[in-house]
Amino acid sequence: MGAIAAGIAMAGAAIGGGVGDGLVISKMLEGMARQPELSGQLRTNMFIGVGLVEAMPIIAFVVALLVMNK
Repeated sequence: MGAIAAGIAMAGAAIGGGVGDGLVISKMLEGMARQPELSGQLRTNMFIGVGLVEAMPIIAFVVALLVMNK
């Protein structure tokens, strides 16, 4: 039962992370197209945003491992 819960948690986190990354990157590209002079600042903010979004699947993986071991 724990393996099923872990699998569901990981699937949700992976889907959420993918959607979040896509939104962050698409908005950054849209901003770069509108104001090319801000591309350096937008790129820096995009990397920070992607890092925060990618933290969710990593935390979900740790929680899934904890659930499977109980």
